[in-house]
Amino acid sequence: MISTGSTPLLHYWVAGRPIPGERESGDQFLVAPRPQGALVAVVDGLGHGEEACLAAKLAVATLARHADESLIPLIQRCHEELRRTRGAVLTVASFDAITGSMTWVGIGNVEAMLLRAAAPGAKPVSILPRGGIVGDRLPNLMPATLPVYPGDFLLLATDGIGSAFMHEVRRAEQPQQLVTQIFHAHARDTDDALVLGVQWTGANRESTNARS
Repeated sequence: MISTGSTPLLHYWVAGRPIPGERESGDQFLVAPRPQGALVAVVDGLGHGEEACLAAKLAVATLARHADESLIPLIQRCHEELRRTRGAVLTVASFDAITGSMTWVGIGNVEAMLLRAAAPGAKPVSILPRGGIVGDRLPNLMPATLPVYPGDFLLLATDGIGSAFMHEVRRAEQPQQLVTQIFHAHARDTDDALVLGVQWTGANRESTNARS
């Protein structure tokens, strides 16, 4: 399955499916507008099947309800909500058009990398996730903030997508094609799988001037 969508400040493409033989996926995503920005997340409920799906959907619903909050209290809310579930791992990114920045944090093994549109040969920036489980063992949260510019492309993938793609991708000239190729080339048959691509289109005067 691949679908597309947008908010006022970004476009996104997502491909995902449950593990073969299951009807529900424990891999879920969120793209939600927030004041002068957007909140993006990929959540992987532990294991697969109905209980994994329940945990992931509860995390996504919590993120959506409080999308205007900063990342640390937002993750802490998810942690409390997921205590009665099997838990989940996730990566969350918050885009801010006023500051021209993205702040992200990862708990567990949801891969994330940022491709720079302005410097096609530049090395992508990867997140450094913290070990832990949201709903069980929450680590010390250490969000990192990066500048972002129109056209920059964020990729997020659950561990149902083989991590080899992280070493292969260097540019995102055709985002939908890239997401589709990653999914078909690297989705594992032994797990739920999901890959999300987000292209930032928002700009502000300061970030535009910095590039001119």
